[in-house]
Amino acid sequence: VQLQASGGGLVQAGGSLRLSCAASGRTFNSYGVGWFRQAPGKEREFVAAISWSGSSTSYADSVKGRFTISRDNAKNTVYLQMNSLKPEDTAIYYCAARLGFYSDSAYEYAYWGQGTLVTVSS
Repeated sequence: VQLQASGGGLVQAGGSLRLSCAASGRTFNSYGVGWFRQAPGKEREFVAAISWSGSSTSYADSVKGRFTISRDNAKNTVYLQMNSLKPEDTAIYYCAARLGFYSDSAYEYAYWGQGTLVTVSS
């Protein structure tokens, strides 16, 4: 499966962005999907994940209550709605997919998108 992340940009603190992860190549509804991010000089970290059906989700404590992950399997797309953004959310955001249930470990994902840059100014 090929993944294409989009929707990043520059936003002021307190603002919102919606990231999209579009999939192609295989039946997407068999894959768990995760969002990860990597800030300059830091390791890649888990942000959120969603099951193949969308009925189960998981969030990092740092984004809980502010970010919402969702998916539309008819459109082969997973979304990450990011509200109340903070400067510390600045990073390159990656979507990833794995066959079966999702994971909060980047090592469990076989397929990765190219990343989209989110910059939050103070």
